[in-house]
Amino acid sequence: MSEHRRGPIRSEAARVAILDATARLFETRGYDHLTMEGIAAEAHVGKQTIYRWWPSKGALVADCLLEGRLLVGGYTPADSGDLRADLATWLHVMLTFVERQGGDSLVLSLIAAATDHSDVGARLAEGLGANSLLRARLESGVAAGQLSPERPLEELAEAFVGVALVRALGRTSSSAAEARRIVDAVLGGAAPSAPATP
Repeated sequence: MSEHRRGPIRSEAARVAILDATARLFETRGYDHLTMEGIAAEAHVGKQTIYRWWPSKGALVADCLLEGRLLVGGYTPADSGDLRADLATWLHVMLTFVERQGGDSLVLSLIAAATDHSDVGARLAEGLGANSLLRARLESGVAAGQLSPERPLEELAEAFVGVALVRALGRTSSSAAEARRIVDAVLGGAAPSAPATP
């Protein structure tokens, strides 16, 4: 029984080593200079072992993203009760990441990966939260009466991710105030002011 169990354990260890090696090389070299040979050497596995699970480096990069090995931290929008403030904070974190040294190269490499592999674009949106985290925050905004239930939530979530990617392509700097203006533009103007207390 112990012999039977060691095979799957070794396979999982190799899979994790490959994902970790891909993430390390991706962040230091970018997508264009990432090769299956280099990943195999970094992970200390044979190239055929990589192809056992992934048909291309694009698919491998996408799985790294989905498993949280790329773009780690700060990508879940908070729920403070103020939808626009939370979205502005999330967007500012995203744009600040792009402005950090090497951040734009990482995002541009992800876009290159999406171009190279048809499935990566959808996975990129998922990893950035467009299909889950952002939509969930928008849904809670609807429940709180801060966003009309008639608004297309999926498209709004995609619009916010799109802004971050366009800023990466243009290497455009941003401030917290500008992030708030972008949120107001996407959601349709500033939030209504609370009525004055008599």
